[in-house]
Amino acid sequence: MYYLGIDLGGTNIAAGVVDKDRRLTVKTSCRTKISSSEGEICGQLADAAKRTLQKAGLTLDDIPYIGIGSPGTVNRATGIIEYSNNLHFSNLPLQKLLQEKLGKKVILENDANAAAYGEYKAGALRGAKIGMAITLGTGIGSGIIIDGKILAGSNFAGGEMGHMVIVTGGRLCTCGRHGCWEAYASATGLIKATQEAMEKDKSSAMWEITGGDLQKVDGRTAFQAQRQGDVSAKAVVEEYITYLACGITNCINIFQPDILCIGGGISNEGDPLMVPLKEKVKNEVYSKNSERQTAICRAQLGNDAGILGAALLGE
Repeated sequence: MYYLGIDLGGTNIAAGVVDKDRRLTVKTSCRTKISSSEGEICGQLADAAKRTLQKAGLTLDDIPYIGIGSPGTVNRATGIIEYSNNLHFSNLPLQKLLQEKLGKKVILENDANAAAYGEYKAGALRGAKIGMAITLGTGIGSGIIIDGKILAGSNFAGGEMGHMVIVTGGRLCTCGRHGCWEAYASATGLIKATQEAMEKDKSSAMWEITGGDLQKVDGRTAFQAQRQGDVSAKAVVEEYITYLACGITNCINIFQPDILCIGGGISNEGDPLMVPLKEKVKNEVYSKNSERQTAICRAQLGNDAGILGAALLGE
């Protein structure tokens, strides 16, 4: 048995074939054309599906369905992407359109939920009765798995942990609120804090790392400079980890998951991120005196989590 999963992103459309052992055997990727019409986006997805199957030596007849993870509020019951600000979708009946185009069953899910499901099926959340996956990217993606099922909420907009406020009246978030966790602990939030620190300290090693260009700052810049002993960078990293720990602590206090995994590019920093993060959370969680504690770890599937999760949605 083979499955096909597609991770529809604002930058790329990544697709892959997954075998019966939940292994990704073939993967393809292409750029997403953001300003696409309904017909054009369906065409892009259909082409991605056919191209990936062809690369694997398969046809549509060899798979039971096509699973798709998309950003935004995705109503799995109706197959409609109700809203996606990054892709400019509003009430897009993607399931119906793509099924008509390909003559194949299509299952839609929010991309962060799909990634969490991928980690549950084949990655860091395997065996968890309650598992959470947090992805640190342009925003903060989060997915919650309870008893093997995705927690979607009554309106399929549940589990958006990035939009809990951790600083009242703080930074403006893309959702319109002020002080959201996403505004501080996403890669975007870290980049903003790094740029602000550089503007205050013109002697910081972060200027050399970025070639003197603020626009070249990324989520690694402060961590790189910290390793060189840069004081300003160290302050940025410490503040970032404090904000990240605040949100992780809130997640644990609410759900008390067996396992909480952290993915996204920033998680690749490894121990310089994870060791102080775990220590802060350990000291702050409400359940600090309990015998059983949430295991905090790095996600295992990387950028493939969304493809694997989407592919296995109907398994």
